Order: sequence, then C-alpha cells, then structure tokens
Amino acid sequence: MKIVTDARTFTAECAWGARDLAEVEGATVRLHWTDQPYRWHVNDGAEVFVVLEGEVEMRYREAGEEKSVRLGPADMFVAEAGDAHVAHPLGEARVLVIERKGSV
Repeated sequence: MKIVTDARTFTAECAWGARDLAEVEGATVRLHWTDQPYRWHVNDGAEVFVVLEGEVEMRYREAGEEKSVRLGPADMFVAEAGDAHVAHPLGEARVLVIERKGSV
C-alpha cells in the first residue's frame, strides 16, 4: 500500500524528475515535477498526462499543424500512440503521467 500526501509540494533534483508510484499491467504511474519544457516526442503507446499543480501548455501536432492547449489542475491530456507532443510548464508544475513502461 502507498499513500501519497505530497503531490502538491513534491520536487525533484532536476526538471522532469519523477517518483515512481506504481506499475499497472505494463504501464507506469509516475509523479513528475518540472519547471522546464520537455522535448517533442512520440510514445509507442497511449499516455495520460494529468496536471496536479501549476499550469502546462501542451503543444501537439494534428494533421501536420502545431496546436496548443493550456492545462491547469485536474486537466488531462491523452496522447495516443504516434501523437507528437511536448509539455511546457508555465512556472513550476506537478503532473501525473501514466504510460507504457519504458516509453520515452
């Protein structure tokens, strides 16, 4: 059993540092802290991205066109396999990411 009471205050030593919370049938559940953008990437499976604290501008490509959406606490972004996307926090952010184990 694991109880997480610091999701709103969790920090890491570097941007996108994470705490592994669980593995569920080949998927990882991780709590991330960041204050820097990630990098454009494409996952080999679905990814669920939940903002817990802060705001994140999620940029993504749809039909070759770059788009973006601003996410706040409790907002979610679901990328399917092959969807190019990148998260840009607006200040500090804490996010919960659920994705296939070993996905980048």
